[in-house]
Amino acid sequence: MATDKTLLMKGLRRLMLTLLLLFAGPVVLYQAFKNQDHPWYLPVLIVGGLLALGAIAMGFLGIRTLVRALFSGDKPSG
Repeated sequence: MATDKTLLMKGLRRLMLTLLLLFAGPVVLYQAFKNQDHPWYLPVLIVGGLLALGAIAMGFLGIRTLVRALFSGDKPSG
């Protein structure tokens, strides 16, 4: 059972992006809630929500890619 190196690197890159989004989403949401009387409140809130949802999606895709890289391949017959 060999590991697919290119798929493994793709999964690690996705998890790095997830880490970035995991910090960016809550920071942007915090700034939006802190400035509720500002005219840019709603657009910043929407961007923060999209960043948070993106973190969840990228985390799922990254872990799925890692599992596929580690456990897929030639199956033993029998």
